[in-house]
Amino acid sequence: MGKITGFLEIERTLPARRPVAERLKDWRELEGKFDDAGLQAQGARCMDCGIPFCHKGCPLGNIIPDWNDLIYRGRWKDAIERLHSTNNFPEFTGRICPAPCEEACVLNINDSPVTIKQIEKQTIDHALRDGWVVPQPPAARTGKTVAVVGSGPAGLACAQQLARAGHLVTVFERDDRIGGLLRYGIPDFKMEKHLIDFRMRQMEAEGVTFKAGVNVGGSVSAEDLAEEFDAVVLAAGATKPRDLAIPGRELRGIHFAMDFLPQQNKVVAGDAVADQILATGKHVIILGGGDTGSDCLGTSNRHGAASVHQFELLPQPPDGRTAEMPWPYWPMILRTSSSHEEGVIRDWSINTKAFHGADGKVGELEAVRLEWVTGSNGRPQMKEIAGSEFRLKADLVLLALGFLGPEDGPIKQLGLKTDERSNVAADASYMSSRPGVFACGDARRGQSLVVWAIWEGRECARGVDQFLMGHTDLPASPML
Repeated sequence: MGKITGFLEIERTLPARRPVAERLKDWRELEGKFDDAGLQAQGARCMDCGIPFCHKGCPLGNIIPDWNDLIYRGRWKDAIERLHSTNNFPEFTGRICPAPCEEACVLNINDSPVTIKQIEKQTIDHALRDGWVVPQPPAARTGKTVAVVGSGPAGLACAQQLARAGHLVTVFERDDRIGGLLRYGIPDFKMEKHLIDFRMRQMEAEGVTFKAGVNVGGSVSAEDLAEEFDAVVLAAGATKPRDLAIPGRELRGIHFAMDFLPQQNKVVAGDAVADQILATGKHVIILGGGDTGSDCLGTSNRHGAASVHQFELLPQPPDGRTAEMPWPYWPMILRTSSSHEEGVIRDWSINTKAFHGADGKVGELEAVRLEWVTGSNGRPQMKEIAGSEFRLKADLVLLALGFLGPEDGPIKQLGLKTDERSNVAADASYMSSRPGVFACGDARRGQSLVVWAIWEGRECARGVDQFLMGHTDLPASPML
């Protein structure tokens, strides 16, 4: 442990974000940074607990007290090595993970938690700046070939681990660039895409081959991949969006969030997007109160929307933990994102009933307010409040209602079994019902966090390596 009394003497702080008026004019990242001394002071707050619950809070099992202490002592190179021992891509998680580790921090019982996420982000940024992140090619090749379908965090983590084990890995991506939702979904103001490009160069030097613009299950048969490669990993995410089957849904101007967000990613990358969905000068309504809805909000405000409303079906969460949300569990509390700071009207317990418009174009949203009551089965049930119906002007409606599971193409072509939520069913080694075909990330567990995706990719790689070689020397997650 570094400074024994650090948590008593030093307050939790975070670096200031760029001013709203400034950041709305561009698509660059908005989070600030500490100087080295400031970050070391935050690392000094770590208590080096006898039982560090942050390990359990982090799906990756990151060895957080170790690298907090190393940062406090100024041992930056040792810190990034410890961080990389459990996390292939801390530059991703340090930017877009909601930090369940901080909610599980022991200091969070009666004080403010350690700024774990900020320390993680600046540790990897320091390493990237100083050239410490270099390719790690294997000493020998096994001659075994693996196809990884999908290049999001699960696919990338799985591919990198397998390449370092000596296998010949090819990553297939249906979009024109590698990165999955990291590339086309996460706005650049949350994570700039040069970070993905750097990891691609590193992984190519480690022996990974990337093939973008290849739609496995569409233009390329998944069955052909299974015949060509010694193993196949499905890591294509859960990309089927949840729709809203109500009157007026067919009107123009109503779009899924994942039709809206990737277009702006492409524009920032320098592409020309014909008929881009723009919020400029429009009254925008976002249905869905999660992270995707927040991303739509930040994008709409940068477009110059006339107004933005964000509606959530569920009731407004409490400001802090309740008896039903004890430490160290992740609490469902009210959270304000950087996009919310930039301007929005948020409302909860709103049920959208219909869309109205003229000449085939949406013009209004019709909704009603809800009361949530406990049903006879003990579960919350929604009840419409009589007389609370209202209409609201809507030039653009964005549906950010979550996702229903992976695309059917590869699953049907390979004849794989699925679970009750239409995800690929897999055993403890991440192998599907078909020998040699594996699944990980959102394709296996459903829509989830970037940390879960990386963890699944790493664990899946162990299963593939075991299948191919009869044993595996790839590291197991500290959680297991």
